[in-house]
Amino acid sequence: MRLVLLGLVAGILVCANATSVRGDQNPAFTKANQDFSEGHFREAVDGYQALVQSGQLSATLFYDLGNAWFRLGDFGRAILNYERALAFDPHHPEAEANLRLARDEARALELKKNVIERYIGAGTPTQYSIAASLAFWLALFLVARLVFLRRRSARVVALILLSLAVFAGAVFALYTLETGSNGRALAIVTGKNIQARLATADNANSVLVLPAGSEIKILSERGDWVYAALPNDLRGWIPASSAERVRL
Repeated sequence: MRLVLLGLVAGILVCANATSVRGDQNPAFTKANQDFSEGHFREAVDGYQALVQSGQLSATLFYDLGNAWFRLGDFGRAILNYERALAFDPHHPEAEANLRLARDEARALELKKNVIERYIGAGTPTQYSIAASLAFWLALFLVARLVFLRRRSARVVALILLSLAVFAGAVFALYTLETGSNGRALAIVTGKNIQARLATADNANSVLVLPAGSEIKILSERGDWVYAALPNDLRGWIPASSAERVRL
């Protein structure tokens, strides 16, 4: 059953890559996609990574890179790149679907999201930024109008208060997206079965074993170690080389 599932996944990934070849005219990107379609997954990874290092970042690039790592059996890096694709485009259905498949295959652990984070996660930073900007300028315009009106208008005052509430809500959403479990501190464990420990030493007591692809939130760094919030509401130290931040 597992082989059948992986075969179906492989078919989905190949079809997705064929679509991206048609949609992008960048020669290096086309070459990497061709390597993928021909089964040269290591070469495809190298091609996609070169594009990432050159700063040509996009949801499609990270999605295709995730597919290549998936086919190589490196589920940790596949999950990392699917997460990066979703950081660029939170409503990328193929990246969401493949992320779930990769997590199931790796048995990766996820950070718990509270109710507020789940609700706010329905929007994107761009949408909240636009809402905050529009609400701010509308409130400013209404305040100026109120100053020049001969009579105080309850309707205008109500609109000002509503605009300020929308502005405050959008700013709060942006702050939560930046600092929450999916914010800039989010990282993915790329090593296999990494031990999170109580201290920065290989012989320190273990807190939790983290399968490849597990989520952590980096809280601080000390030398070659990072202190992180872990799944199951735990905290511990892991080697810095064992995890990569989602946001570059």
